[in-house]
Amino acid sequence: MKIIILGAGQVGSSVAANLANEANDVTVVDSNEKALNHLRNHYDLRTVHGHASHPDVLQQAGAEDAELMLAVTNSDETNMVACQIARILFKITNRIARVRKPEYLGYPQLFEEKGFSISEHISPEMLVTRAIQRLIDYPDALQVQDFTDGKVQLVATKAFYGGPLVGHELRTLHDHIPNIDSRIVAIYRRGRAITPEGKQVIEADDEVFFLAAAPHVRKVMSEMRKLEKPIRRVMIGGAGNIGKRLAESLESHYHVKLIEYDSERAAEVSTLFDRVIVLEGDVGDETLLKEANVKETDIFCALTNDDQLNILAAMLAKRLGARKVMALINRSSYVDLVESSNIDIAISPQQITIGSLLARVRRGDVVRVHALRRGAAEAIEAIAHGDRNSSKVVGRKIEDIKLPPQTTIGAIVRGDEVIMPHHDTVIKSEDHVILFLMDKNHISAVERLFEVGFSFF
Repeated sequence: MKIIILGAGQVGSSVAANLANEANDVTVVDSNEKALNHLRNHYDLRTVHGHASHPDVLQQAGAEDAELMLAVTNSDETNMVACQIARILFKITNRIARVRKPEYLGYPQLFEEKGFSISEHISPEMLVTRAIQRLIDYPDALQVQDFTDGKVQLVATKAFYGGPLVGHELRTLHDHIPNIDSRIVAIYRRGRAITPEGKQVIEADDEVFFLAAAPHVRKVMSEMRKLEKPIRRVMIGGAGNIGKRLAESLESHYHVKLIEYDSERAAEVSTLFDRVIVLEGDVGDETLLKEANVKETDIFCALTNDDQLNILAAMLAKRLGARKVMALINRSSYVDLVESSNIDIAISPQQITIGSLLARVRRGDVVRVHALRRGAAEAIEAIAHGDRNSSKVVGRKIEDIKLPPQTTIGAIVRGDEVIMPHHDTVIKSEDHVILFLMDKNHISAVERLFEVGFSFF
């Protein structure tokens, strides 16, 4: 696929790296020559130096025959104008823009064909806020991802001694919870991927990924570990777009405290809430955290725009007694460092945003993609179309489908029914099939499985 990416910032660079490694024809446009040089030196892609919304720059990038344009510069205005120019002058069919400012997001008509001609807009802040909220709703999880509008969830959790399944073979899971269908789709032990098989024994400290219908998630998680007490108190460091959005989403269900350094911003956001307590001060100030009673906090979220401050504040909150701490980390080089510390979860906006973008470039009818394990693994939701003659999956048993190595079909959603498939389960047309790929290098083989032959048309 010929793809133009506008913006070589953290999101643009990460997406470009992912797509270039999948044999796409990728061109990156940016006014920062240094960032473009880095991409050229590390990946098989083209770069164009210039302003992302200028017609001559887009033409130089090959807009006349591009199939997809991703506008992810740091400027909402540039992204929106570029999409409009891409449609009017170059007839690019798929135009995706990153739009972050709430002042624009509140007017959906701006993104329609008669507006800025944006095929789809994404808001990283909204995506990150939802991801954090899911982690607060499931405090025992490391990751929680939705499929089929939340009917099925993919959950990562760490196994601990005392979990009923720890020390036992996977095939005994059904004996433990006989009335609940679930599927363990991946195990990571000391950073190494292990294909889940019936005789595989779960060990303490294993990172276990499983799929289950949303109402059954907690019960399945309780097989891996003793569940923590429900969350009641949340403290948020930073009242930027993400911190403010998160406080708004949590206000009605939790006791929330929000710390903001800038006095004007603190005064502004304090007028937006009825129940959230807004404190003015430095989130890395030990005295302030003590006075805010951080030791009684169930979850502390460091969400400022400063990675180093987030790391410091989260570690300090943990030392002062916060039960669980999260830190927003924009620089990917910090993520491994943070996850080896006493910070419980590192939130990477890039990985969360990339999953949303990858769903738009997958071949076959792939409707949802979640990038996992810092991009090494993927979970995807694909819709099966056609019949036995035109499709490689429809009308076939799971055992007869030639899946790539380390790839698992974890769940099937058929209408409102959630099915945890067995070897003899037959896939039907219009089934939503959820797959887990421990090695995302096999994604092209999975895409080919869900492509429909010409006989279907």
